[in-house]
This record gives sequence, C-alpha cells and structure tokens, in this order.
Amino acid sequence: MKLPTPRKLPSGSWYVRVQTKDGVVNITCKTEKECIARAAAVKAGLADEKKNGLTVSKAIDKYIEGRQNVLSPSTIRGYRCIQRTRLQSMMEKRIDSVTQEQWQRAVNAEAKLCNAKTLQNAWRFMAGVIADQTGKRITVRLPQVIQNDLPFIAPDDIPEFLACAKGDSQEIAVLLGLSGLRRSEILNVRWEDIDTANGRIYVRGSAVQDDNNVLIHKNENKNQSSRRVVPFMLPQLKEAVEVADRSGEYVVTCYPTTIAKAVTRICDRAKIGRVSPHGLRRSFASLCYHLGVPEHICMKAGGWSDIYTMRKIYTKISEADMNKHGEMIEDFFKSVMK
Repeated sequence: MKLPTPRKLPSGSWYVRVQTKDGVVNITCKTEKECIARAAAVKAGLADEKKNGLTVSKAIDKYIEGRQNVLSPSTIRGYRCIQRTRLQSMMEKRIDSVTQEQWQRAVNAEAKLCNAKTLQNAWRFMAGVIADQTGKRITVRLPQVIQNDLPFIAPDDIPEFLACAKGDSQEIAVLLGLSGLRRSEILNVRWEDIDTANGRIYVRGSAVQDDNNVLIHKNENKNQSSRRVVPFMLPQLKEAVEVADRSGEYVVTCYPTTIAKAVTRICDRAKIGRVSPHGLRRSFASLCYHLGVPEHICMKAGGWSDIYTMRKIYTKISEADMNKHGEMIEDFFKSVMK
C-alpha cells in the first residue's frame, strides 16, 4: 500500500493528505511516525477518520498553515483578509456539510456587500480551500466583472504633477513610481542599487506587508522580467537622490499607505484627477505610448512579462492623443472627398 510522504509544518506538526474512495482525508499529528501510522490506517479503511469536521474558518487556517513556506507574505495577508471580511455567514459552518446551493446563496448575499472583482478573488480562494479539505469542486455563479477605466496622469498633466511633487517628503518614492516601478519595488530599493554616476537604478527584490503589517523584504521580484535596470529618466529624481540622506539601507523608508497618501496629496496640489501608486505605473506606460517609445523598450523598463497585459491594463491613451489621431483620420477623409 503506497502512502504519501508526510511533511513538517512551520508549527512543528506533521501533515499528510490521503486520498480514499470517499474523498480526501487531511491528517495532522505531532510526530512523523504517528502521521504515517494514522495515514496507513485510514488508507486501509481501519480508521474512521473525520475527514472534514472542520469549520470553514478552521479549514482556512489549515490551508494556509500547510502552505506557509511557499506562499508570499502578501498572499497570506490577502487570504487572512478574506477570512475576516468575506462570506462571514459561512465561517462557523462545517465545511463538509455546506451544499453547493448554500454556497450560492452566500455568494449572492456577498455580492451586495462588495464589488464583483473582490468577490471573484474571495471565491477563487474559498473554492481552493473547499477542494483541498473535502475533495469537492464547488462551482457557483458569480456577478460579471466589469473592467473600470483605471485612472492615470495624462502626459499634459505630468509637468504640473512633477512641480507639485518637488520637495514633498515622499518625492523620491513618487518619482520612482512615475519611472515605472511597482510600489513593492520602490520600498525595496537600497542605496547600493542607485548608480547616479552611470544613471541607473537596479530593481531587484520587493517589499510587502505580512498579516501583522510588518514590512518583509524579499529577494524575489514579481516575475523574472521584473528584475531589471532602469535608467534615470527624470532629472528631478536624480536631483532628489543626490541631496537625500543616505544614513539608512533603503532609499524609501515608509509604509505602503504613506506612498499612496503622498500621491493623492500631490494630485490635489496639481489639481488633477487622483491616481494610486499603481496609477503612476500606468502613467509611465501611457507616456511611452504618447512619445512613440517602442513597446519592447517600455516593456523592459517597466518589467512587464506579458506584452498583452501591458497593452490592455497599463497603456491608457490620453484624450489629446485620441483627438490628434481623430483629426488625422478626419483630414484623410476630407482629402479623398474633394
């Protein structure tokens, strides 16, 4: 009889999943030896193991615990947020007793409390937990996700934005964002990554908050193409870096929300529509389009791994560009109609 190999959890306990004819059985024991013995008994049908006697909330705990070493701190933070705020009517129910119809009713009720994208993300996670703990594949009907037109700074508004960013306490962070860096990348830039002599910024690693709001610095980027060298494209950024205090290890020393508040503050000063830190990244891609920068250059500078993602989500065409090209088409038709 072949048994799966138990693995040790961060808590010190041992965990193994056993597939039986009735579904998946999750076993957690204090020792590896005990884990193997119980798994053998369950596999042989000699033990009446309670497969899914956990509540939904406890099942989430077990799901996360079993993946503690492979999930990023920000992913765990997101999962815990779902556990605390979404589908709360289901959290104390036994996960093996909830029917598909009950899940659908819970999803319908939740749709009144959050937007479709948030609910979609919550259900994807929950469906994974259900499958992991019960072996069941529950499908529900979700509301349609409508892609909103995410805000960005139009090229004509960038000069005023830069003027209002000058001297701000988070000027460097904001200018790094307008250079195409993700917020997690901004928070991980070290002074050793800044090469003003050769006009380069080395983007390597990221910093994210864990479930306890502690900033965790990682050597890994979002994807392989995210690890890159970005040239100093903003003279204002180079000036700000040259006069900055370099006593610490990291260039930007604040929490992610501090950067978001700074971007909002500067947008209000400039009297332009508010954007998020990620909106600065969209603004960078849109500016590249506006200036006719080749797509592969923009893609490399911004660290995008998928050109279609960059086109669909980040490259926003400004109204001025739309008008310009519209006039070109209009002139063409006028010429051929003469």
